[in-house]
Amino acid sequence: MRDVFSAIPVFVAVVESGSFSAAAERLNMTKSAVSKRISGLEDNLGTRLFHRSTRKLTLTEAGEQFSDYARNALFIAQQGINATTLHQGKPKGTLKINAPMTFSRLHLVPLLKEFLDQYPDIKVILSMDDKVVEMIEGGYDVGIRIGELKDSSLIAKRLAKCHSVVCASPEYLAEYGTPKTPSDLKDHNCIYYSLFQAGVEWTFYRDNEKLKVEPKGNFVVNNSDAICEMLLQGLGICQMPTFIVRNHLDSGRLIEVLQEFSLPDHNIYAVYPERRHIPEKVRVFLEFLENRLSSVY
Repeated sequence: MRDVFSAIPVFVAVVESGSFSAAAERLNMTKSAVSKRISGLEDNLGTRLFHRSTRKLTLTEAGEQFSDYARNALFIAQQGINATTLHQGKPKGTLKINAPMTFSRLHLVPLLKEFLDQYPDIKVILSMDDKVVEMIEGGYDVGIRIGELKDSSLIAKRLAKCHSVVCASPEYLAEYGTPKTPSDLKDHNCIYYSLFQAGVEWTFYRDNEKLKVEPKGNFVVNNSDAICEMLLQGLGICQMPTFIVRNHLDSGRLIEVLQEFSLPDHNIYAVYPERRHIPEKVRVFLEFLENRLSSVY
C-alpha cells in the first residue's frame, strides 16, 4: 500500500502533463522511471489506468475514477504541509505563478529580484501566458488576473486599478482622421485583443449613456505587446490598458482619442486556491505585490 501512496504524485503528474515524458520533465525523473512507477501502481491496484498508444495516452474508465481521488488526495496533503509549515521560520519553498505576458514583462518581472533577495529561500516559477489557465490543475500558487473575474472557488485579492484608453499613432490619425464619437470607429481599422475578458464589444459611457461598439479590423491577436507594436507602426486604433501604453502616450508616439467618453475601469487581481491556511510563501508574495503595484497606471 505504501507503493500506491508514493506513486500518486507521479500518476497525477502524468494525467496533468498528458505524457510520460512531460511528467518526467516536471518531476525531474527519467521517462523510464515514470513508466515503471505507473506500471507498479497498476499492478498494485490490479487494473489498467491508461490506454497506451504510439500517438497518445488516455485514461481508462478505472483511471478516470482513480484520477479524481488521487488529485483530491494530493491537494489535501499539500494543504496539510502548508498548514504545518505556515509559521515555521522564514518563508520557503517553490512559488508557482501564472500571469499575463505583457503585464509580467512590464510590471512583475522587474520586481522579482527584489522579492527573491528579500526571501532567498523561495524559488519562483513564473508562467507568462495571456490565456487564463486552471490554477489547481496547473499546480499554481498565485495567478494574476486583469479585468472581469469568472465565478470560481478561487480567492481574489485586488492589487491595483486598471485604466484603459483608446489610442492610435499620430501617423494613423493624420491619414484616417480622429474619431469624435464611438460610432465613428466603424470607419477605422480597430485592432482587437482576442482574449479580452469583457467580451467582444468595446463599452463607452457619457452622461449616464452606455454605448457599445463591436470593433472591426484586419488584425486580431492574443498578445498585448503585438497590439502595441502595431499601434506604433500606424496599423490602426485600439483600446489599451494604460499600464502598457502610458510611456508612449507621454512621449507622443501614441495619441489618446475619445477622451470625452469614459471606459469601464477594471482591476488587477491576485487569485489563489481557497485554503484553510495560506502558505507563508503566498502570504508574503501577496503583501509584496500589494505594496509595490500601487504605482501601476
